[in-house]
Formats: sequence, structure tokens, C-alpha cells
Amino acid sequence: MAFSSLPSLSITVWLLLWADSFRHCYSIHQNYSSLFSFGDSLTDTGNLLATGSLSFPSIGRYPYGMTYFGRPTGRCSDGRLIVDFIAQQFGLPMLPPYLAHGGNFRQGLNFAVAGATALDAEFFHEIGIGHILWTNHSLNAQLLWFEELKPLLCNTTKECNDYFGKALFLVGEIGGNDYNYAFFLGKRLEEVQSYVPKVIGAVVAATERLINNGARHLVVPGNLPVGCSPMYLTLFSSPNKNDYNTKNGCLKKLNQFAKYHNSLLQGELKKLQKKYPMTRIIYADYYGAAIPFTYSPNHFGFTHGALATCCGGGGPYNFNPSARCGRNGSRVCTNPSSYANWDGIHLTEAAYHAMATSLLHGSNTIPPLLQTSEN
Repeated sequence: MAFSSLPSLSITVWLLLWADSFRHCYSIHQNYSSLFSFGDSLTDTGNLLATGSLSFPSIGRYPYGMTYFGRPTGRCSDGRLIVDFIAQQFGLPMLPPYLAHGGNFRQGLNFAVAGATALDAEFFHEIGIGHILWTNHSLNAQLLWFEELKPLLCNTTKECNDYFGKALFLVGEIGGNDYNYAFFLGKRLEEVQSYVPKVIGAVVAATERLINNGARHLVVPGNLPVGCSPMYLTLFSSPNKNDYNTKNGCLKKLNQFAKYHNSLLQGELKKLQKKYPMTRIIYADYYGAAIPFTYSPNHFGFTHGALATCCGGGGPYNFNPSARCGRNGSRVCTNPSSYANWDGIHLTEAAYHAMATSLLHGSNTIPPLLQTSEN
């Protein structure tokens, strides 16, 4: 009786407010209109191939791309990458590479280049290893590409803020190659660890640069558990059993190194978030998303474990530097989805899918990428 005595207008208003509150609390509020990504081989969808910097790149040959695309696309995997799954989650097309976009980039573009570093080439020449860089298209160079493209997407500051404010920016993963080049040329762990603050500084500076260009939603991934990489396990094998984690077989010091990088990155991103409170800076825990593969591979369908390589040339982990995937002497497994690792350093589509699911729907993005609470 009391309810029926309320004025009809009040009832209508109350119902509308209740419905809006329900919708706000239980639906994903973010719907990005475009996606822009930067980084290295974990994110590259074809830029390295387009540069022509490698004479006979194996990623341009079968079996790369065999699972999803049926042909090599320049992705360092048998199929899709994390960035592809993120795009599909938000109903966006898989990103074309910047160097071969064909003019269709309103919904986003990929600037990542396989082999790219967070630091510029000059740093590596200073420490004596610049001659082995796959590419000079560092994170800074990728940002220059973005800024050159920007006038084609928006003109005024307000227009750019409106457009990029509705976009999602994926800043990495980047930095892993800064360490790879150094480790593979024999630099000691302590020396490489001294580079970490410089690498973090470059990643954070790039994130801030994008914010100043209008970005409001940014995902910044950390490093993978490199101590579980078949390439590292092969090249840095140790006769000392204490160097390995007894539960998953990974190299402990290298994983501790990755954790150090990730800890510093998270600390600097928190500072950046305080400086720009109107932005949403999301840390993507690639380490946390990938390390479960090594402890419970069968749970993810990786019946061959997490440390064996699907496409390789033999050895304890099926990684042979002289017969890498796509080159003479290598062989590819018949079912890549039963492996977590693709070619010794990159993961399979199945592993990237599991990681993307964890990042999108699990607890490995801080704050959550798919947020259901108030913005």
C-alpha cells in the first residue's frame, strides 16, 4: 500500500536510478574504440618483416603462423599474440603493423618491432654490444612513429584528448631484449642488473609521453619468467642443482632478475599514477600470468610441459642455437597447443591465450583491465 501511494514520477525516477546502479556495478564499463601497441617480439604483428633488416628472417617462413593464420605474418609464434586477444576482447580488429598498415588505422595500429629495446642503440654501442642489435627501432623510435601519425587522427588538443582518451595503449612488453643482448654476449648478471633502472626509466618516460599526447588508459606489462625460457635454460645450463628451482626446473637467479625488473617497474608506475590521477595506468603481470604453466602445465593442456620447445632442433629442451625454428635442422611438433613454448624464447598461441585470459579476467592486471567498479 505504501509503495502504491508514491507519486508515479518518483517511482519512475527510483527505478531508473536503481537500474543504472545495477548496470554500473555489474557490467564492464570500459569500451575502447581503438588500440595502440608498442614493444618487441611479444607484440610485433609484422613490423620487423616490413623493415627488411634481416636477410632471411625465420619468422617470415613456415611453421610460423601455422595454427591460426595458416601462414607467417611476422608474429613470433604459431598464431595469435596477447595483443590480438586483447583486441578481440574489445571487439577491435587485430592490429596491422605500422609499416604495412595500408592507411586503415582508425581503430588502432601496432608499432612494436621484434628485437626492439627500451633503450636507444647508443647505449648498446657504449657497452660494446651494439653490433648485434636486430633493429634500431627502439621504444623511442616507435613513439616517433606514433607522433608522426597523430596529425592524421586528430588536430586540436581537445580532439586528440577525446580520441585517445577512448583508446587503450599497450606499452610493451619492452625491455627484455635490453637484457637478452647483454646476457647472450656474456655480460655478467651483476652488470646487466645495473641496467635495470635505465630500462625502467625509458619505459616510464614513454608511458608519460603517451599521457602527454592524450592517452588516458595504458597497460604496461612486466617481464616474463626468463629463467624458464628454453633458450636461457640451454645457453646457461648449470651442473649445480641448486641453481634450479626443484619444483619447476627454472633457473632461480634469472627469475629473481625478472622479479627485480618487475618490482622496480611497479614502483615507478605507482609514482606516475599519482602524478597523473586522471589516467588509468595498469600494470600487467606477465610473470604472474606465465609462471603457473611451469608448476601445473597439464592444467593448461600443456602435456609436454612448459620447458620443452614445440619448434626446435633438439637438445634437452628442444632448443638448438644452430637449428632454430624455421631453419634447417629444426622440426615442428604436430600439436602446438600441447606446448607452452613455441621456439625457445617465444610462447605458443595457446600459452598467449591463457595469459590473455588471466590478464583480462583474472588478477594479473593491477588495477583490473576489465573493471566493473566505479571509474
